[in-house]
Amino acid sequence: MTVRAMMAGSLVGPGDPSYDEARQVFNGMIDRRPALIAQCESRDDVVTALALAADRGWEVAVRAGGHSAAGFGVTEGGLVIDLRRMAAVEVDSARKVATVAGGATWADVDRACAPYGLATTGGRVSTTGVAGLTLGGGSGWLERSFGLACDNVLSAEVVTVDGRVVVASEDENPELFWALHGGGGNFGVVTELTFRLHPLQTTTLGLLFWPPDAGPEVTRAYRDLLEGDAPDALGGGSAYLTGPPEEFVPPHLVGKLAHAAVVVYAGEEGAARDSIASLLALAPDSAMITPMPYADIQSALDDPPGFRNYWSAEHLMALPDEAIDLVHAASAHMVVPSPSQQILIPWGGALAQETADWPLPHRRTQWVVHPLGLWTDPADDARGIAWARDLCASVRPYATGDVYLNFTGDEGHERVVAGLGAANYRRLEEVKTAYDPENRLHLNHNIAPALTPVG
Repeated sequence: MTVRAMMAGSLVGPGDPSYDEARQVFNGMIDRRPALIAQCESRDDVVTALALAADRGWEVAVRAGGHSAAGFGVTEGGLVIDLRRMAAVEVDSARKVATVAGGATWADVDRACAPYGLATTGGRVSTTGVAGLTLGGGSGWLERSFGLACDNVLSAEVVTVDGRVVVASEDENPELFWALHGGGGNFGVVTELTFRLHPLQTTTLGLLFWPPDAGPEVTRAYRDLLEGDAPDALGGGSAYLTGPPEEFVPPHLVGKLAHAAVVVYAGEEGAARDSIASLLALAPDSAMITPMPYADIQSALDDPPGFRNYWSAEHLMALPDEAIDLVHAASAHMVVPSPSQQILIPWGGALAQETADWPLPHRRTQWVVHPLGLWTDPADDARGIAWARDLCASVRPYATGDVYLNFTGDEGHERVVAGLGAANYRRLEEVKTAYDPENRLHLNHNIAPALTPVG
C-alpha cells in the first residue's frame, strides 16, 4: 500500500497546484521548498508521515499556525507535517475544560469557548497556532489574570518520532509533561492539548493614541500604573506603531508614527476606565474604549501573512526612565508606514504567582521589551533587522538576561539556554534524549540530545 493510500489527509508536492500556498508561512522572508507536505487529518497520519520522513532521511518541520518568526514550520527539501486540518475544539463547560487538536488556532479555541462564558490565555494574534504558542510558554493578553497558556494545560497527546502515541500529564509521563511547558516542539508532535478554562463573561478593549513625542511621558505613567495598584485584570502594553487607517485614529496620526496604550481588561468598561484613569488624564488625541467579546479582541490586531518579519525581546526586572528614553529614541528607526511595532509588555499578576516548576525562568520578569519588525519591501530588510537588534542591545544593560523564546527568531544556542535556564536545559536534554535521541525534531528552539555535541 502506498503512503498516499495510508493517509486520510493529503500529500502535496512541488508539482501540485496548491503547493506554493501550502508551503507559505507567516513570515514572508521564509521561502523554502519542502520535498513533501503531509496535510494530516489524524494522529495516525502523523505516525505515517514521521515514518515516511525517517525512511527517506528527510528533515522534519511541524506546522500548526506557521507563526514562527524563524520559519520553523517549513523545511527546505524535507517533509512538513501540516496539522491545520486537525483543528477541532471540544468544550466541556461543566468541567471547564477544552480539548484542542494540534492544528487549531487561537481563533478556533476562543470562538468555541465564548458561548459558555469561558476562556483561557491565548496569543495576541488569533491566527497563531495553539500548540506552538503553548509549548513555548504561551504569553497573551490574559496572562496577568490566568497565567500563561502552558499553566492551564492539563494533558497533552504526543506522537513520538518512533511512532508511539503517549499522553503527558502530572500523573502520566510527568517528566515529558514538565518539558512541554516551555521546551517547545522538541520531544514529539503534539496532536492534542487539554486546557483548564476560566469564567470570562465580559472584556473591554481600549486603544489610546498620542503623537510619538508623548511616548516617554505616557510610558512612565503606564509603568507607574502597572507597578502600583493595577488589578491583575488589566493587561495590554505601551507601544510605538504606525497609526492604522481606522475611524478611532486621528487623521494626523494615520500612516504616521504614533504612541499607543493598548488596554485589555478582563471585566466591565467602567472598571477598565477606572483602572487607567492616570492614562486618560494625559489627554490622548483619541481614546477608543469599548466592551468587546474576547474572541473579537483576540482578532482585532491581526496582521495578514506575507509581511517580512523580524522579532526579538529583552526582559527587564525594572523599567527606569533611562530605559524608557532608549526605547523612545529607537522608535525613530522603525520602518514606517508598516505594521512594525515596539510593544512594552507588563508581566506580573497571575503569571508571576504561578508556583509550578516549569522550565520558564523568565516568569518573574516585570517588563518585556518586544520589537516586532514587519515590512513588505526586501530593500527594508537590513534596516528593519538592525532596528530590532539595536533596540534590544540598547536596553541590555537593564536586562535580566533571560528571554521568552516565542518572542524571538533563531538567535542561537546560547539564547535558547538563556530562555530555559542552564539547569533546566540540562534536564531538558535528558528528556530530549529519551524521546528524540537523533534530534530529528530540530526545527525549533532546539534542545540537543544529551549525547549530541552542540556546535
